[in-house]
Amino acid sequence: MALRVCNLARQRNQLVINSITNPLSFRFHQFPSRPLQLSRSHPCFQTEFRYPTGPIRAVHEATVDAITKKKESEGNLPENWKIKMLYDGDCPLCMREVNMLRERNKSYGTIKFVDISSDEYSPEDNQGLDYKTVMGRIHAILSDGTVVTDVEAFRKLYEQVGLGWVYAITKYEPIGTIVDAIYGVWAKYRLQITGRPPLQEILEARKKKDEACGDSSSCKM
Repeated sequence: MALRVCNLARQRNQLVINSITNPLSFRFHQFPSRPLQLSRSHPCFQTEFRYPTGPIRAVHEATVDAITKKKESEGNLPENWKIKMLYDGDCPLCMREVNMLRERNKSYGTIKFVDISSDEYSPEDNQGLDYKTVMGRIHAILSDGTVVTDVEAFRKLYEQVGLGWVYAITKYEPIGTIVDAIYGVWAKYRLQITGRPPLQEILEARKKKDEACGDSSSCKM
C-alpha cells in the first residue's frame, strides 16, 4: 500500500514539473506567489525544482543601480542652470563645500559644477578663464555670462540653493570688504594649508603631462 502511494506521488510530482517546464503551458500569470520547492526528505519526492530568482534579481539590481548613477550624474549638470561654479577638484577642503552645495542642488538644479582640474576643462566654454586664473580664487559664471569672484561668488551660489542668508551680511560695507580680505588670505595660502605643492609646480606638471599626451585621448581615460 505504501509503495503504491509513493508511486502515485512520484507521478503527480512529474506531472507538475512537466506542466511548468513545457513551453506550451508556460505562462507568467501562472507563477505561484512563492518559488516551487519539492523536498528531498521524503522518499516519494526525489526531484528538487526552484525558479532561478537569484540571477534575475542580481541582473535587475545591477540595472537599477546603473540607471540611478546615470541620473545622479545628470543631476550634477542641470540644463537650465543659473550659475556655474568653477572649482578645484584636487582641493580636499574645497570639495567639502562643493559636495554640500551639490547635495543641496539636487532639490534646485540651478548650479552647474565644473571641475577645473579635469583634463576635459575648456577655458573656451567658461568665458576664457584658464586654469591658472581660476586656481587663484573662486570664480562663478552667471547664465548671462557675467563672471563673479571671491565672496560675491559664494553669495550667488548659496542664494541658488536656499542658503542666501549665510552670506547676506556681506552685501553691506565695510563687512563685504573685510570678508573679501580674509578670503584673499585663504586663497593665497590654500595650497600650502592643504599640503599641496606651489601653483607654479602644479602648472609645470600639467604642462609636461599635456606635452606627453599630445592629441592622444589616452591620458583622458
